[in-house]
Amino acid sequence: MEPLSLQEYICSLDPTTLPRILRICSGVYFQGSVYEISGNECCLSTGDLLKVTAVALQKVICEDVGTGQTTELPPTFKGERGCPAPSRTPGPAPSGPVPEGGRDRGLTLQQALGKGQSQPVLCRDLGPRALILRPVYEVHAAMDLRRDVVKIPSTLEVDVEDVTAEAQHARFSQPLLLSEVLAMAHVLPVQAEILEGPAGPAVFQSSWVPRLRQGQRLQLHGCSGAWRVLASAPGRRRHFLLASTYRGQLRMRPRQFTGVQELAAAVCPGRALRVVVTQDCEGRGLHVPPLSVGDRLEAMGLQGHGPGTRLRCHRHSGDEEEEEEGEELLLPLDLGGSFVEEARGSRRYGLEELLERRALPCDVRVVAPDPALAGDALGTLPALRLEVRLHLPVLVGSFCEEPEQGFEVPPRWMDCSVLLRQGPVRPAPHCAPVQELTEDFYYRLLAQLPRSEAPPPPRPPKPVQAGMAPRGNPPSSAPQSPGPALMGACAAPPVLPQRSASSLCGQRGCPGDADPGSDSSEHDYETIDDAIQKPVHKMQAIFPF
Repeated sequence: MEPLSLQEYICSLDPTTLPRILRICSGVYFQGSVYEISGNECCLSTGDLLKVTAVALQKVICEDVGTGQTTELPPTFKGERGCPAPSRTPGPAPSGPVPEGGRDRGLTLQQALGKGQSQPVLCRDLGPRALILRPVYEVHAAMDLRRDVVKIPSTLEVDVEDVTAEAQHARFSQPLLLSEVLAMAHVLPVQAEILEGPAGPAVFQSSWVPRLRQGQRLQLHGCSGAWRVLASAPGRRRHFLLASTYRGQLRMRPRQFTGVQELAAAVCPGRALRVVVTQDCEGRGLHVPPLSVGDRLEAMGLQGHGPGTRLRCHRHSGDEEEEEEGEELLLPLDLGGSFVEEARGSRRYGLEELLERRALPCDVRVVAPDPALAGDALGTLPALRLEVRLHLPVLVGSFCEEPEQGFEVPPRWMDCSVLLRQGPVRPAPHCAPVQELTEDFYYRLLAQLPRSEAPPPPRPPKPVQAGMAPRGNPPSSAPQSPGPALMGACAAPPVLPQRSASSLCGQRGCPGDADPGSDSSEHDYETIDDAIQKPVHKMQAIFPF
């Protein structure tokens, strides 16, 4: 086939023969140039192949054969009687003979275009003069190494030739995103070449991350659906992502609660929470007795609804052999106080077992590092806060030149464009179950996590103005007992409240708020036997988180 302009070829193309393969020959856009075509950047070079999959009429340019003036018609245009070919032409006669229109009356726009571009036609809705119709089509084509379908106007001034017969087995490689490969388990394992690396700031502080760039060859071994746990080292501005395959041994650390509201938020349904009171708290009349340092409480759950909601607790007697004795308390949620979780024993837990026993967030310490890791960074930390559990599908990969070093790429965070290649793939290597996150990404991740559905704490009692009694009356002359100005209100503790699960998103301080030099190992107690004998300001140091 001799080369034709793209416009001539598309106008003569029978749509029922699609798809067709064209080769770019020559034209105004010679030797490759980059154009912006319908919002798609497309490079057409001599010798490139196009696989035309569809042709759509965009518009029709009508040229007056006498004056040369043009108008545009949409593809949905319908005249009063279609586009009939006239029996005679009013106005200046066109250069060719105009056919008799008896048998061609009532043509649609598409039918009129089928008569050929050089044949003049008449349309009463467009005036009495003869018109030449010049259609403009949108050509949908696939190109090698293009992710999306390329849309090209048929008026693009390039010459093409039809090579469908000789190139019918030509392969048009389509780039894929890692997120798309993740959903294509049937193609794994497979080799891949990176066309474009991940965009945005780095996610992990790992040596393999900067190597994910253009031209790098990978082995994609498979998918991993293991869950992850987001964790942080308090006071050290280090953040980690732990896989469920982590085999280190953990020991629970006692939690500190400032106020009954925080204590109630930590109680899991069907599981009691044992705490010890670390600060005296005044009661509220007969129904809310005072709490004293050393009191052992067992928080059972909430009782009631609305403003009258109470935390149901059981206060045990001082003798451990008589734990069944004691009294039941109903504590208002706006009651203050300071509590520390009662840690019993020194049992070690695996990550999965610990999460079954303890709701997140919780504080732990790694007492035995993962034996599969050459250097477990978590084992050197005095404390670790497990914050939230994540479901994060990942791709297990390795570099072709270093197949024994494996890594896990989460496409949700580190998507990149790749081209699947032919080649052998070795068995999946071992991947480190702990990855350290960059500080910038950690705080961006917190902002994306869903907020807790826990109701906000109730409003505290309205403070009493100086010189007035609680009900607005002048103070009486009766002697006052020592203690807080308001009976029934607990003095505010000087320690900062622990952030609850609802504060993971949007309520944390900025990275600069933490003291990087602080270290809780100086007061690394596993129990609270001696803690309750210390002043309140000492309790801050013992339980800094």
